[in-house]
Amino acid sequence: MDQRTATAPAQAVVETDIPARLDRLPWSRFHTLVVAALGITWILDGLEVTLAGSLAGALKASPVLQFSNADVGLAASAYLAGAVLGALLFGWLTDRLGRKKLFFITLTVYLIATAATALSWNLWSFALFRFLTGAGIGGEYAAINSTIQELIPARVRGFTDLVINGSFWVGAALGAFAAIALLDTSVIDPEHGWRLAFLIGALLALVIFFMRRWLPESPRWLMTHGHVAEAERVVREIELRVYADKHAATAGELPRARLLSRAHTPLSEVFSTIVHRHRRRALVGLALMAAQAFFYNAIFFTYALVLTDFYGIPASQVGWYILPFAAGNFLGPLLLGRLFDVIGRRTMIALTYIASGVLLAGSGYLFMQGTLSATQQTFAWSVIFFFASAAASSAYLTVSETFPLEIRALTIAIFYAIGTGVGGIAGPWLFGVLIDTGSRLSMFGGYLFGAVLMIAAGIIAALFAVRAERQPLETVARPLAYVD
Repeated sequence: MDQRTATAPAQAVVETDIPARLDRLPWSRFHTLVVAALGITWILDGLEVTLAGSLAGALKASPVLQFSNADVGLAASAYLAGAVLGALLFGWLTDRLGRKKLFFITLTVYLIATAATALSWNLWSFALFRFLTGAGIGGEYAAINSTIQELIPARVRGFTDLVINGSFWVGAALGAFAAIALLDTSVIDPEHGWRLAFLIGALLALVIFFMRRWLPESPRWLMTHGHVAEAERVVREIELRVYADKHAATAGELPRARLLSRAHTPLSEVFSTIVHRHRRRALVGLALMAAQAFFYNAIFFTYALVLTDFYGIPASQVGWYILPFAAGNFLGPLLLGRLFDVIGRRTMIALTYIASGVLLAGSGYLFMQGTLSATQQTFAWSVIFFFASAAASSAYLTVSETFPLEIRALTIAIFYAIGTGVGGIAGPWLFGVLIDTGSRLSMFGGYLFGAVLMIAAGIIAALFAVRAERQPLETVARPLAYVD
């Protein structure tokens, strides 16, 4: 790097090869540790959502809470509402203050709130603590997605992002096991079991807090905010770690970028970039996020209620039915993820969305006819979400890589918030109401609506999604600060 620009103040034009140096790095132990320390966020979210779903029966049976199906749906919606507002607030702060500061702040919010959930005494205290837990997780999505995108080499960005998002279902499996053990009334008092379940998330978050201490700030964020010398130092340390693992540096001149450093990006420019400069990308991101949010949250937040109310499965046994469902969800991104980098984003996003919608419509019809047993229904959902999990992960990948670096975290937050607000908050409440009707026909109507949303989003992706595979982030979306 040109040492004359190493200490350049904000608003100075600087020249650097930092993005190219990050993208040329071979996969190493450093990248594996980044994935472990940051990707575990999705394990936390999976744990939270699964516990909430698996514990639905226990919350209804609790002599203190005595929830109805509608109350369970309300609590799920409170969690999602918190995630929406938390994503917006913490996403804005992530772009302004830095990735590293915020992924510690959001983790702390999550840790305190999920521990407080275990102390809930009525519906409103439970909903409040779930709202705050969601705020922490929503903020994590913005801070973590942007950090991962900026540290992972371009050639494996799609696969890595999908697998990390798919690790949600590792948390789901942990939550299912925890629910099985903690809802065993022969071992633990049922009023204490669900409270202990929520404490698991807080303990896991405490471990993650220490895992993240060694992570660096994103060099890409540093270089666009006037901290070029610090960005250079961080990249040099990363290179030393990578090449110390017996990897050889790629020979040859690296492309350099010229940019205008600045302290922050005005909200007016954020609005202009999303609404005007990248309007088509914004519409694609909105369609993908809203469809998958409704599809996932409507079905998964009420998963346990369908099993208990329509199939007569005891609440303490629901966890066994979530395990194969979680396996299908994790295997989807793991086995299909490579294809997003090889075949391409547009083809694979469209394929996974449309396949998910068609399969849900078919299984919903069989559910309406009453031809599926609980085991067969679980198998059908596992197959559907093998594709839907990859589709949902690709939505996050799309909105995080197709907008400029300076507004990446806030953009993730905006689309997560809008998508979840449109498709996620209403979904659990709607399906809770449909379950209360006891009508399989009504449920089929809800499933069919979710299927149509996914198919429509898949068609939009086939026509308009950005071909971002194996491309540097700065090529996919030119940073606002770049100058010619």
